[in-house]
Amino acid sequence: MNSITLLQPQKIVFGEGSIQELSNDTILERSNNILLLVATPLLQAVEQTIKSLQSKNKQVQLVEYKFLGEPTFSQFNTLLSENKGVNPDCVIGVGGGSVLDCAKLLAALINNTQSLEDVVGIGFLNGRKINLICIPTTSGTGSEVSPNAILLNEDTQAKSGIISPYLVPDACYLDPVLTISLPPKLTAETGIDALSHCIEAYTNKFAHPTVDVYALKGIQLIADNIQKAYDNGNDIEARSALLLGSMYGGLCLGPVNTSAVHALSYGLGGKFHIAHGLSNAILMPEVLRFNMSSNLKRHAEVARALGVTWNDKNENLALIGIEKIEAISRACNIPQRLTEIGVTEDVLPELADIAMKVTRLLKNNPREVTREDAIAIYKRLL
Repeated sequence: MNSITLLQPQKIVFGEGSIQELSNDTILERSNNILLLVATPLLQAVEQTIKSLQSKNKQVQLVEYKFLGEPTFSQFNTLLSENKGVNPDCVIGVGGGSVLDCAKLLAALINNTQSLEDVVGIGFLNGRKINLICIPTTSGTGSEVSPNAILLNEDTQAKSGIISPYLVPDACYLDPVLTISLPPKLTAETGIDALSHCIEAYTNKFAHPTVDVYALKGIQLIADNIQKAYDNGNDIEARSALLLGSMYGGLCLGPVNTSAVHALSYGLGGKFHIAHGLSNAILMPEVLRFNMSSNLKRHAEVARALGVTWNDKNENLALIGIEKIEAISRACNIPQRLTEIGVTEDVLPELADIAMKVTRLLKNNPREVTREDAIAIYKRLL
């Protein structure tokens, strides 16, 4: 059995209304100056927390996160420069994955001599002195428990990852009530993103038993509940299950990570500004068809976790599982073809070129992906 390192927050609080407990966190008890980065729709949700902290004589710097879509290098650098003088003891991020990623990087770089450009890649960040708490309001990225932060690099038209154990939050609060206001479209797209984290971790070249348990449970929770949450956003049981499944997906990201689905989606996000979850939703079935011959048993086990009960050969089960993913996407009105989101055949070579540069993820894929393979996968989705 290969060695593996598991990284996760020291404290994970999960449950309805758990944000009410935030102001009593021991991290905040020993913090005097708190920077709170909050997505605009969530400002009202943190009002009580801010009042409670201020009643304890804490200084709270509320920073409204206003960026639309995935944050770029230049947007983050602006955010960093605007808050260099705050000098917080603790940074708290409240929002979707983009907000949490920016909060993680703020905590690491706000008083650091390193720049953002210095730390792109795996293991380049030299440390973090500021405490960090993350509170997700979508069930997608799992950023609240992962060592990853992803930003859009305008120069390469692709997303760049900053991967470091110093980006793992000290604590995270997962309150499904905060996800109730998420619109159906984003519920579906972020849910499929979380599903792809789990599936790519389980079918990964570097899959490991210590992570398999997270991946399989995440697949089951998301597959059983994503349509329920899409159809009825107030279904708190479905919202709770999705958020838990998303967290399990996030726990897969550090030790194992994703592979070709995410690598091939990077150009769609960078060049076409397609939402990350939507890109993954369209690409995942075709990439799994490409990959399944590398390990039919694992792909069949994914199908069982998705709820497929047929007793059949592994190859047939794997294919039925992929069809189940497509059925989930259709039930949530997610586009199935690249042409539906404005991608034409003439740009496929450029998308493939962008994907081939994402070697940190392609090396994880259970089957080698060449440039020609990437173009062929895109072409089958037109």
